[in-house]
Amino acid sequence: MEEFRHACRETLLATALSAVVSLFATSLFAVFVRAYAPSELTVAIVDRAILLTGVFFGALLFIGRRRALFKGAAAGAFSLLLTSLIFGIIGGFHFTALFLADLLLCAVFGAFGALAGVKIRKEQ
Repeated sequence: MEEFRHACRETLLATALSAVVSLFATSLFAVFVRAYAPSELTVAIVDRAILLTGVFFGALLFIGRRRALFKGAAAGAFSLLLTSLIFGIIGGFHFTALFLADLLLCAVFGAFGALAGVKIRKEQ
């Protein structure tokens, strides 16, 4: 039971960091969007890049060795769900056909971030 709590704690910390990084970076990017008005495609690409960077680094910093792949994937998926919920509350949620692809991509980036973190730390 203790191991499950530890895994949940790691996953929640990684999710929280990803969400905070995504919200902060997206807020900064919103200033740029207001000033320069780039195309919708540019905004969508930068938004995804910000989200995936946050997911990767959240998993990199907080996910431990045991079952890192699964915890990282869960953190990535939960991060997308959390940021979508927060942005939905702030400005309206726009569900697109690519949401499932985004969910899968965030899970993959979270898993890779967790594996990279384990490799870098070389935990025992």
